[in-house]
Amino acid sequence: MTQIAADSVHAPTADIPGKTTGRRRSSRDVPRSQRASAFTYIMVVVAIALLGIPFLWIVLTALASPAQLSQGAGALLHVDAYWQNFSDAVTMINFGAYTMNSLFLSTLTAVLTTATSATVGFAFARLRGKGQNLLFTIVIASMMIPSIATLIPTYVLFARLGLVGTYWPWVMWGLAGTPYLIFLFRQFFTSIPMELEDAAIIDGCGWWRTYVRIFLPLSRPIILTSLILSFTWTWGDYLAPSLLLNINNTTLAVATASGYLDPHGNGLLTVQAAGAILYLAPVVVIFLFTQRFFMGESLGSGVKG
Repeated sequence: MTQIAADSVHAPTADIPGKTTGRRRSSRDVPRSQRASAFTYIMVVVAIALLGIPFLWIVLTALASPAQLSQGAGALLHVDAYWQNFSDAVTMINFGAYTMNSLFLSTLTAVLTTATSATVGFAFARLRGKGQNLLFTIVIASMMIPSIATLIPTYVLFARLGLVGTYWPWVMWGLAGTPYLIFLFRQFFTSIPMELEDAAIIDGCGWWRTYVRIFLPLSRPIILTSLILSFTWTWGDYLAPSLLLNINNTTLAVATASGYLDPHGNGLLTVQAAGAILYLAPVVVIFLFTQRFFMGESLGSGVKG
């Protein structure tokens, strides 16, 4: 009996589920997937903070009075709402006219770019011809060229054509399509089953009729994505309007960046911040109403091969 009791004392104890054995848990015991998820979560939080700080600064500046702004960044944390900045942002420039200019130009460019990019994407996806792969490679390669590199040659070209100060450059850009959207439509049209195309051809439909009646109705999510992207690209563009348009027909982006000045020609930071918030409002509203299609169906279906 004494020997049995001694053996039972020195025998190793089995781990009991739900209880710790007294050993400190090291980082090696944490599964790799959990560590990767924690790292990803931390990086997302850091990215949100870095992106949110400038926007928070703009909001606080827009709500501050000039006297509070002159006290330094610390005073912005205890700012009292000074709504006069938003009133001045609307009255110091012809805010309504510039808004209509931006709205017209962005809508026109979005519609033309979407129509052209969808047609070219359909041609690359369904039609076959000599040099098609080479042309598609050139289109994709053009995405690597930064737009700033072609800005001056583009201005010289439009100046010689007498189109500076008009909206015709945006019409021509819209009719030329966009490489990224062409690729997006091409990938989507490639994923559509061949049976639908064969059935349409058997029924006597030509390529154009097949495109309009079969492919376009199925591509509504991609069309919506293209319209949103094209609209926001044009709405947020500052360089092209400032270079090609005059003060009478320029866009809201140019007006809010250079229109809020005091009698000495100095920028009014609080009014500029309020104007920037009003300038961002339409794009934010559009995204809030369309984010489900834009983030889900649209981009998801566009990358199918």
